Amino acid sequence: MDSIAFLGLGTMGGPMAGHLVKAGFPLTAYNRSAERAQAWQSRYQAPLAETPAEAAASAHWLITCVGRDADLEAVLLGSQGAAHGLPRGATVIDHSTVSANMAQHIAATLAERGIHFLDAPVSGGQAGAERGQLSIMVGGPAPIFEQALPILRVYGKTVERMGEVGSGQRAKMVNQICIAGILQSLAEALNFAEQAELDIEAVLKVITQGAAASWQMQNRSASMLQGFYDHGFAVDWMRKDLGLCLDEAERIQAPLPVTALVDQFYADVQNLGGGRWDTSSLLVRLQTLRKKS
Repeated sequence: MDSIAFLGLGTMGGPMAGHLVKAGFPLTAYNRSAERAQAWQSRYQAPLAETPAEAAASAHWLITCVGRDADLEAVLLGSQGAAHGLPRGATVIDHSTVSANMAQHIAATLAERGIHFLDAPVSGGQAGAERGQLSIMVGGPAPIFEQALPILRVYGKTVERMGEVGSGQRAKMVNQICIAGILQSLAEALNFAEQAELDIEAVLKVITQGAAASWQMQNRSASMLQGFYDHGFAVDWMRKDLGLCLDEAERIQAPLPVTALVDQFYADVQNLGGGRWDTSSLLVRLQTLRKKS
């Protein structure tokens, strides 16, 4: 099996890399935090590298899962970046959520070195990563996408090519736009039900079987009502993602009034100390406003 280098062993990347090890791929991993890297290694018994370039040496595939544009550029193109170790003909698969512009910049720079690139952001959260049930939106050349499928299907439940490089990131923006609007609506609905003194459990039992049903309602309504917001994908990261959406929307002149509003609501949650709370914590904002009134 082709050798893989995996950079980024966080909440998402750690389980994804683990699935590849379990599937039998020879894999070398790298993570900026040595403590997290060692914890991952103790679980999966795969080798670690001290730098991205060292991890990439002789790898056929290099997979990245980091936080922001600057992080991706650093691990790939920095002074100890993976591009300095990757052989010609290798392919980089990036599972980070970054700007489409950064994906295209990375692809063009790697192409000069004879290295292929796919932008492949994921959806499904920590639970999806741990179960190997992610949705993966891929941008890049069709032949390279086809070659990557045996890897992506190890932890991807749904894997689809969206178009050329950058289209994977734009598809992820569509995903985040939808989630933001749905969560705000769900928060408003639960707050309304509380104010109306309804039997919320009975209401949810009915509406989760009808047209109002959503993944968020089925999986987050109970925890929202319990005030439990430790699910993995934090408000801080959602605001980063929505910033990417709003920037791209301005560039292509596609208005996002609801998304812009929810982004400001998430800023309110941050101001309440909820930067690390799950994105469903929009309900806390409404409950706080209710108490003040």
